[in-house]
Amino acid sequence: MPWYRVHTIVLNNPGRLLYVHIMHTALVAGWAGSMALYELVVFDPSDPILDPMWRQGITNSWGGWSITGGTVMNPGIWSYKGIAGAHIVFSGLSFFAAIWHWVYWDLEIFCDERTGKPSLDLPKIFGIHLFLSGVACFGFGAFHVIGLYGPRIWVSHPYGLTGKVQPVNPSWGVEGFDPFVPGGIASHYIGHISVRLPQCLYKGLRMENIEIVLSSSIAVVFFAVFVVAGTMWYGSATTPIELFGPTRYQWDQGYFQQEIYRRVSARLAEKQSLSEAWSKIPEKLAFYDYIGNNPAKGGLFKAGSMDNVDGIAVGWLGHPIFRDKEGRELFVRRMPTFFETFPVVLVDGNGIIGVTIEFYGGELNGVSYSDPTIVKKYTRRAQLGEIFELDRATLKFDGVFRSSPRGWFTFGHASFALLFFFGHICGHIWHGARTLFRDVFAGIDPDLDAQVKFGAFQKLRDPTTRR
Repeated sequence: MPWYRVHTIVLNNPGRLLYVHIMHTALVAGWAGSMALYELVVFDPSDPILDPMWRQGITNSWGGWSITGGTVMNPGIWSYKGIAGAHIVFSGLSFFAAIWHWVYWDLEIFCDERTGKPSLDLPKIFGIHLFLSGVACFGFGAFHVIGLYGPRIWVSHPYGLTGKVQPVNPSWGVEGFDPFVPGGIASHYIGHISVRLPQCLYKGLRMENIEIVLSSSIAVVFFAVFVVAGTMWYGSATTPIELFGPTRYQWDQGYFQQEIYRRVSARLAEKQSLSEAWSKIPEKLAFYDYIGNNPAKGGLFKAGSMDNVDGIAVGWLGHPIFRDKEGRELFVRRMPTFFETFPVVLVDGNGIIGVTIEFYGGELNGVSYSDPTIVKKYTRRAQLGEIFELDRATLKFDGVFRSSPRGWFTFGHASFALLFFFGHICGHIWHGARTLFRDVFAGIDPDLDAQVKFGAFQKLRDPTTRR
């Protein structure tokens, strides 16, 4: 069978084992660079507040725009296009390196000095990998993240308002284990300069066998994919909302709504009017408090960007306050994440329905309506959070919610992890069991140093029954 033959060649041939790994790296890097360039082609940077990159589906561009809305005169090589190009160049170099290793597979470095035959010195390979990964981790933490010789990293604002690229100092205390503390990124990478496993674990897992190396590698990928999917979906310092959009839990918990009300209450306590208090709410903060930006709201039934849902956001109309005939304030029960339709419920403390609406802040600041038809329209829209004017002419919107890049990233990696679970995890168990229980399956002591020639004895390992 072709797949078995190829796997046999890879397992027993050091040069071609290198080939498949380098070629895999080339494919991943090329795909990443190509997709980044595609995103740049379709991206419109004109409105970073109401039409950010994460809603259309690196921070600076050679085109002069910045993800935060400012103008960039000299972004340098590490811009969107620079990073995309670097990935594509790296992909090409890796491709040629893979071809070279496939052709020149029988190098002297891969040969056993005692036998002259190709062999894998697994302890040496393992040591080289650990050393290089330690250096890479230390370099990323000490130079890239801290900003000593690198571009630094994006540090998010708690409410996604003023995030920016800045150097990060390591957090060596318990707070470094908090996934929302950027300093933990630097300290963990620097700490991982030492990634040496204990010798007892190395021997216990029989890591001197190529098959257990394959088994453990599959398990690591399976575990890592779940980690990245989880940190993206639940949020962390490495997945800021300015770049990937809010999480669904921020809508469920009223995260932005509470912050908006806190700011308004603080200004009302300073004797400001409702109109003044709501007018000072940042449009960006109000936009986060809109259900259309909830990555779980769209589900996974419609492909495309969030702008294809109900159009491009043009402006915030303002915060609606509903009142009954006696002037008591009423509140709209917001739509839960997993509801497609939800009854319009406007109640005060006594369960009385209201009929008037007043706007504070935004484009309709100070405007009030009492027409039941208009009140009903804005009440339905208030179920979805803050109310925005939407451009429904530019794109062919269909009104079906889409997920954000946060949701698609999580979906893609979770699907990949499940494929590993049902497919490769079987390979992990199979290859691991074959190695750990080799003495049971083959009848050969795993600590046996002498060469065993099958068929030399009529009874396995019984020298008195030599053929």
